[in-house]
Amino acid sequence: MTRPSAAILLTGSELLRGVIADRNASFLAERLEQLGFEMRRTVVVGDPLTDIESAVRELAGTHDLVVTSGGLGPTHDDRTVEALANVAGVPLELDEAVLAQIAAWTDSVAERLGFEPRRFQAGNRKQARIPAGARVLGLAGTAPGLVMNVADSIFVVLPGVPSELRRLWEMAPAHPDLAPLMARAEPRQRMLLRTYGIGESHVADLFAAAGGDPPGVETSICARNYEIEIYIRSAGTATAAGERLCRRLCEELGSHVFATDERPVAELVLEQARGRGLTLATGESCTGGLVAAELTSVPGSSDVFAGGAVTYSNRLKEMLLGVPAAVLEAHGAVSAEAAQAMAAGARERLGADVAVAVTGVAGPGGGTPEKPVGLVFLHVSGPDGELERRIEWGGTRRDIRLRATVAALHMLREHLGTPVSPPGA
Repeated sequence: MTRPSAAILLTGSELLRGVIADRNASFLAERLEQLGFEMRRTVVVGDPLTDIESAVRELAGTHDLVVTSGGLGPTHDDRTVEALANVAGVPLELDEAVLAQIAAWTDSVAERLGFEPRRFQAGNRKQARIPAGARVLGLAGTAPGLVMNVADSIFVVLPGVPSELRRLWEMAPAHPDLAPLMARAEPRQRMLLRTYGIGESHVADLFAAAGGDPPGVETSICARNYEIEIYIRSAGTATAAGERLCRRLCEELGSHVFATDERPVAELVLEQARGRGLTLATGESCTGGLVAAELTSVPGSSDVFAGGAVTYSNRLKEMLLGVPAAVLEAHGAVSAEAAQAMAAGARERLGADVAVAVTGVAGPGGGTPEKPVGLVFLHVSGPDGELERRIEWGGTRRDIRLRATVAALHMLREHLGTPVSPPGA
């Protein structure tokens, strides 16, 4: 029995024009993979009715499940439901129960915002028109999610607003119309190795030297967030072979492997520090507080992260972090000596056990032959000693700042270090 196939259809001219970035395809693909579907395609089309109809015809009958995102709103360019009805050859029918739910929701919103409820009525009646034979999955705001059959494919129809889509998607796997597909779905074991400080081509060479994928095992190597991620998927009798491959790669990659799950590196750093009873601080220049922002984005970070100082000017490096004027005069703000003094100052003045400092030339201007754009110095100071790094990157200002942020977090992780064991070890 083969796994059921799935596709994703995103609608919205704003996606094609780059006005907004898609946040739904990766979420849906991950959930479908976890459920045991075979993901085959993601299609993006604009708002014209003919374009959506063409995409529906292309996907219907060739995939067991198609999940759509977008086009369920009250305006004239929200046309996904109309397109599905046209391709299925069924009429749109006013669902009075859905209309009543939408009206109750819009009335409550109108009351809170001081709008006239009648402003919503025409668009809401449009949203309550459901293709004959479709079943309502649920409502998120005024957008009804639907489940319907089109040319022997099950379509799960969801809104484009990410929070609304995610809320309605959680209801979909248990829907009775999906029961035959869920019975065929076979979730695969998934193992993950996350690496840092090694190139994608080097990882690919190690994978090839390990013999590549055994039968029934699928490995993907992906560069993301300036890290290299290795996903190993296997099912049934191939599970043991997948685990052997994972262990071998973990051994070959050695200390480059820093995690076997998807938690952000900032969360791992905080966990390491918490486990050792240590507090952290940051002294930042070119990253402008991005390292501190990553650490404080993790809930519960306040018990570990003492604080940070963004010292963009030399004056503040001296005032807030105590960087000696002689160091700045002799070596400049972008130097190993300045980074060391910033880390020591952050550790002492912010009262932390461990501190990381970052200073560099983010560009696009400000570089010199001796100190080009992309040059960054990082320094960690802690009870276990010092760790320093000099790095040069290419790319835009944004690239350099983000790379420096990731590098700073990984230096903290390295300094606090905890060995990693492969999944299944």
